[in-house]
Amino acid sequence: MGLTAGVLAVDAGNSKTDVAVVGPDGHVLATARGAGFRPPAEGLDTAMAALSATVARALADARTPAVAHVSACLANADLPVEEQQLTAALEARGWGTTVEVRNDTFAVLRAGVTEPRGVAVVCGAGINCVGMHPDGRTARFPALGRISGDWGGGWALAEEALWYAARAQDGRGAPTALARALPAHFGLPDMPALVEALHLRHVPPPRRHELTPVLFATAADGDPVARAIVDRQADEVVTMATVALTRLGLLDEETPVLLGGSVLAAGHPQLADRVRTLLADRAPKAVPRVVTAAPVLGAALLGLDRLAAPPESHHRLRAHFGT
Repeated sequence: MGLTAGVLAVDAGNSKTDVAVVGPDGHVLATARGAGFRPPAEGLDTAMAALSATVARALADARTPAVAHVSACLANADLPVEEQQLTAALEARGWGTTVEVRNDTFAVLRAGVTEPRGVAVVCGAGINCVGMHPDGRTARFPALGRISGDWGGGWALAEEALWYAARAQDGRGAPTALARALPAHFGLPDMPALVEALHLRHVPPPRRHELTPVLFATAADGDPVARAIVDRQADEVVTMATVALTRLGLLDEETPVLLGGSVLAAGHPQLADRVRTLLADRAPKAVPRVVTAAPVLGAALLGLDRLAAPPESHHRLRAHFGT
C-alpha cells in the first residue's frame, strides 16, 4: 500500500505519548496512546523503542506503512543538538518522507491558535515558553531548570513550599500554614516527620508533586507565604511570555498568549488573576487564554502547515478534536 496518510503527528511528553495519523484532507485515520518519552532518564534506544510501539499501532490501525511527513513534538527536545539527534532517530525509522522535531511546547501553542502566531507558556512538572511568528521565526528558552535560569512548574512550587514550611517549623523563617498542611497531606504530624520521610524515601520522590495543590489551597485560604509563592509563579509566567513577545516583535501587536499544562489549566483563581494583571501591565496587547485542546492536535496542525494543506483540512482536523 502506498502513502495514504499525510501526517504522522506525535506529542510525546514525560508521562504519556499521543499519536495521530492524519490524512492530507484533515481526516484522522487512527490514534494511539503509549508511555512517556524520557530519553535522558531511560536512554534514547529505550525511549525510541517505546515510541515505536505506539506509532506501529497507529500506522497499523490506519492501514498505511508510512506517511508524507512526521510532525513530532517531543519532551526533552530542548536544545538544537537534541532536536538534531531526535530527528535522525525518527528518520531512521522510515515512518515518513520528511521529519520535523520540535519541543512539545510548540504543540500546545499550535493547538491554541488558528495560525502559527503567538506565545505559549506551559507549566506542568516544569515550565517552558515558546513563540512563533508567521514569517517562520521562533522564540524559546533552554528550559533546563535552574542552570538555564528557569524556575516554576509543579516541581518547583512543591520544593519552594517545602523550603518555607521547614524554616517556619524550626524558626528560621516566617510562620506559615504550610508547615501544618504539607505533612498533614501525607498523614504525618509535622515538618520534621515529612522531611525524614522524604529523605529516607518513605514518601517516594514523585509524590512531591501532590504538594502543589496543597500549596494552592493554602494560598486560597489567605496564607501570606503561600500566596507569595503563587505570585512568584505568575511573575515567571509573564516574564517568559513578555520576553518571547519582545523577541518576535509582537509586543505591540494583538497576540494570543496561550497558557497550558496542569498548573495553568487548573484554573487557580489567584494565579490566573495575577497572570492577567501582570500581562495587562507589561504586554497590554497580549490576549491570554487557557488551552485545553489535546497537544497532539497541535503537532498534527504543524504537520498540515508543512504540507501546505488548505484551510478546510485544518477545520476538519480541529472538529475531530472538538475545538
